[in-house]
Amino acid sequence: MDADFQLERDAFGRLVLIDAQGQRHEGVVPVRAFPLSAPDEGLSLVGADGRECLWVDRVDDVPASARAMLDAELAARDFAPTLLKLHKVSSFGVPSTWQVSTDRGETSFVLKAEEDIRRLDGGALLIASAHGVQFRIPDVQALDRGSRRLLERFL
Repeated sequence: MDADFQLERDAFGRLVLIDAQGQRHEGVVPVRAFPLSAPDEGLSLVGADGRECLWVDRVDDVPASARAMLDAELAARDFAPTLLKLHKVSSFGVPSTWQVSTDRGETSFVLKAEEDIRRLDGGALLIASAHGVQFRIPDVQALDRGSRRLLERFL
């Protein structure tokens, strides 16, 4: 990692990276390399053109002021409510509307395809809604019996 950089916000609230050469990169976006398996390792600051401006090996190594800005950006980008209970589904085919309880409250979402349910290490699942919201289930076995039965129809 290039330790000689600064982060600031522009008038629109977007991140600006000032690299070791003093060049300004406006509108950079932090992207985790491994958001689920190693969220604090491997972070890229990507410019508006989609190219990497800076690589960070460990987020813990970033100075506190810059880290606070990165944490705020990542929290908005990595919004992934935890699914706590599956109340009902509109049909056992796709697309289907799911009514669920999450750690952020009650909601419903549309599952477009069964491929939008991804299996992760340790029995976890990641479910992508039609609107791109990612719902996490850290442990399927921790769900109540009714939720597991409904979910099994899609796995």
